[in-house]
Amino acid sequence: MADTISAEPPDAAPPRPGGRRPLYLVAVSVVLILLSGFLPAGVPALGTLALGVGIFVSALALHARQLLHRRGQLRVLLRVSHFLAGDPAVSVVADAEGDIHHINPAGRSRFRDADVSSKQETGEGGSVVALLRGLMANPASVVYRLQKRTEAQGVASDTVSTRSGQVALSVHDIGGGLRLWRIEENRATATEQAETGLLPRLTVGRGGTILFMNAVARKLIGKRVSSLDRLSSDPLENGKVISLDTATGPVARLVSEVALNGGRRELFFLPPPAENEGSTSFDHLSVPLMKVSQMGVVTRANHEALKLLNAEEVTGKKLSDLMEGLGRPVTDWLRDAAAGRGQKQSEFLRISRRDREVFVQVVLNRVFEDGEPSIIAVLNDATELKTLEAQFVQSQKMQAIGQLAGGVAHDFNNLLTAISGHCDLLLLRHDQGDPNYGDLVQINQNANRAAALVGQLLAFSRKQTLCPEVLDLRDTLADLTHLLNRLVGERVALALDHDPVLRTIRADKRQLEQVLMNLVVNARDAMPEGGEIRITTEGLTLDAPLKRDRASVPPGDYVLVKVQDQGVGIAPDMLQKVFEPFYTTKRTGEGTGLGLSTVYGIVKQTGGFIFVDSVVGKGSCFSLLFPVHSEKPATDAASLALEDTGAGGTGHDAVILLVEDEAPVRAFASRALRMRGFKVLEAASAEEALDLLRDPEIKVNVFVTDVVMPGLDGPSWVRQALEDRPEVKVVFVSGYAQESFHDDQAAIPNSTFLPKPFSLVELTDTVQRQLH
Repeated sequence: MADTISAEPPDAAPPRPGGRRPLYLVAVSVVLILLSGFLPAGVPALGTLALGVGIFVSALALHARQLLHRRGQLRVLLRVSHFLAGDPAVSVVADAEGDIHHINPAGRSRFRDADVSSKQETGEGGSVVALLRGLMANPASVVYRLQKRTEAQGVASDTVSTRSGQVALSVHDIGGGLRLWRIEENRATATEQAETGLLPRLTVGRGGTILFMNAVARKLIGKRVSSLDRLSSDPLENGKVISLDTATGPVARLVSEVALNGGRRELFFLPPPAENEGSTSFDHLSVPLMKVSQMGVVTRANHEALKLLNAEEVTGKKLSDLMEGLGRPVTDWLRDAAAGRGQKQSEFLRISRRDREVFVQVVLNRVFEDGEPSIIAVLNDATELKTLEAQFVQSQKMQAIGQLAGGVAHDFNNLLTAISGHCDLLLLRHDQGDPNYGDLVQINQNANRAAALVGQLLAFSRKQTLCPEVLDLRDTLADLTHLLNRLVGERVALALDHDPVLRTIRADKRQLEQVLMNLVVNARDAMPEGGEIRITTEGLTLDAPLKRDRASVPPGDYVLVKVQDQGVGIAPDMLQKVFEPFYTTKRTGEGTGLGLSTVYGIVKQTGGFIFVDSVVGKGSCFSLLFPVHSEKPATDAASLALEDTGAGGTGHDAVILLVEDEAPVRAFASRALRMRGFKVLEAASAEEALDLLRDPEIKVNVFVTDVVMPGLDGPSWVRQALEDRPEVKVVFVSGYAQESFHDDQAAIPNSTFLPKPFSLVELTDTVQRQLH
């Protein structure tokens, strides 16, 4: 597979969810939820509502399993290739046999002269073994070992010492039969290594052969040696103090051993803890070290460890109070290490710090003092590694949520279109004095609420359909002020401060109002005792990129919107999680965790940025950056045409070809169009529509077609039909987001998009606009 894959094939369409069972379950749940609104208050209504919600959640879970099962390697590869494009490390996507499917730009640059690179450019493949052949002597055994561990555990890593430094390899199973290989080289020179002041370290193979000595070890010994028996006459056992033969004579050193893969191990030579000189060296070593008792109490920590823990003194504290995330009691872990079990395996833990999130990789080593075992913990800052891992996991999570949201939206929006559409038809036959009018209004309102729920699901996965327009935020906020004042209540004051020369932006007004309402509601909930919420707008010009958190804002002109409160604030360690789906600091039942994730999705899909600052006890400030819209607003020719010809025309001479595979939606749309005076031809599939159009006597003015259908999809059959009828206008309708087929639609002239669910008025107005 060539490395140039960057988008879906032109004819690819969003897959239809397999099976009809989720569709039926969703239909049953909607009926039960709507029914609960008509039952008298009490147990029957609550029970019906609970049953409906339970069935809806079950349908979501079943649909997710079906949808994810039908996504193949191409979907995984496309998503991962976009994610890896900015990764500075060499990243390779290969299958279980090691055949390469994708190399990111950093990898192509690094291995430009390698044989595998040319194969990638010609689409012939290549392998991971061939890629690594230029870095190490025997890559086949390393690759085989990592592949086997990945099969068993889903992830594997190793560090290989070479003449030019060290090569860190990691493998992750990313689904679809694909694996992500990351290759990081440490090409530090001997001078650079010596200046780092690290511990003397040896890499030892089977039989005691020394494979690698770092610069500190070579300086200590005075020369390169090839076997362990040339270092000392004492046995080099983990936790033992030996007499080491050095350039200046015998020196006492404590041996610390870490096991590697393939029978290899690393030996560190530490100063003996009992000596005064060693004590000083222990405190000033540039490697974070702690001495811990078997009961988990810290008896000693050097300066680097204290700096990593952000503490002045930790002696006497329990290790479990300093770190968390082990998954089992710390005392059990330490007892195993003291007994010689599991001491060579590293664990990733999170340091209990309030200022920022820090992760460490901890390796335990057993030492003996007066015949009693104790533990030396070697710490390594793994925050950057865990951050990259979190970004990768977040990418996979958003991919799964997006797939789920797209599939649910398609089926659910078809149901809602039929429900709300037929409700619109009934409302036309009942006036406000009719006893049934209020019931119909309730059905219509609840259908709209269900549509908003699907929209929220699509929002935080960034797959909702936006209708951008040129906006002045001062006007938008002025229109919204009355509603915001009602939302905040009497105990909270709302203050607005606008830049008098604010420039315009391009965004979806309805979605932007949703963003502002969510932020204001969160600010209100953060001030249970009352206070002031201040919304500020101002212009901002960036002459250089603004790098903050994990984002980089390019230079340019922006409109800055701040929503500031005087509430309880957000703890520093929680700031990085506030935009994650389903994460909330509120008590159970008070929040869903979708508000800020929805805000984040809308802002990012609009092309903006959002940041948060907070001080516990003083309040929080959310800052939104939107690019300034520099183009002049174009005159809407369609609107002018409607004004000239009259938008209320009945269209008696217009013929509409309606193509929709869902019978309830087709029935509603057909009746709605006929009621407005259009002549309607119906087809249940693209093939049936093309058969109708073979008759040259049939004249059609507008195609109204679903996008995703069995057989030919909407854009495909429309392209065929327009070859003989190029003057026909097109209206695409779909329950999927517009972005899933936007490129196909853009290539079709005189076409527009109408998202489901749509009302009777929206459908007829859209067709009327296309006619003019």
